[in-house]
Amino acid sequence: MKDFFGKDFFGKYFFAGLLSIVVSLTCFGQTYKPIDQGSLVEFTIKNLGFNTKGSFSGLDGRISFDAKDAAKASFDVSIDAASINTDNNMRDGHLKKESYFDVEKYPRIKLVSTAVSGPDKSGHYTFTGQLTIRDKTKEISFPFIATPMGDDLIFKGSFSINRRDFEVGGSSTLSNNVSLDLTVLAKKQ
Repeated sequence: MKDFFGKDFFGKYFFAGLLSIVVSLTCFGQTYKPIDQGSLVEFTIKNLGFNTKGSFSGLDGRISFDAKDAAKASFDVSIDAASINTDNNMRDGHLKKESYFDVEKYPRIKLVSTAVSGPDKSGHYTFTGQLTIRDKTKEISFPFIATPMGDDLIFKGSFSINRRDFEVGGSSTLSNNVSLDLTVLAKKQ
């Protein structure tokens, strides 16, 4: 197929398009999908002065990451709020209700990066982004490591939040401070 000037239209634009795809993949690193198997999203909170631990599952999302150019990385990951598990069915049912996570109205807890930097001298990267629980979004920042596992990556990081910032639980016997530990296996796409 020739363009108006008699040049090979298909070849010219096909190869230009293919080149732009290759360049964008090179520039933005590899794409990964977080999966439940091999991942842990755990939290610890004090209840009446005793540590209570729990976890979430139902990971979903997309991660673009190149260890050599972290500034181009992006994370858009969520978990299923209704998957909350504290090894106590009665407590888990209570936490799913409106006064806590309100899982019927807000089924996903979401974490989206706004900036990634690093690594520092100890190999830690820094995640900065938005955490959304219920309909409240807050900026958070925390260090993490990225460890290759074949073609896949394991991301590990920890941070703390104030549950009241997200209107989870109101006033109760729970501590306001919640510690979260993330170990996320991300499969190369």
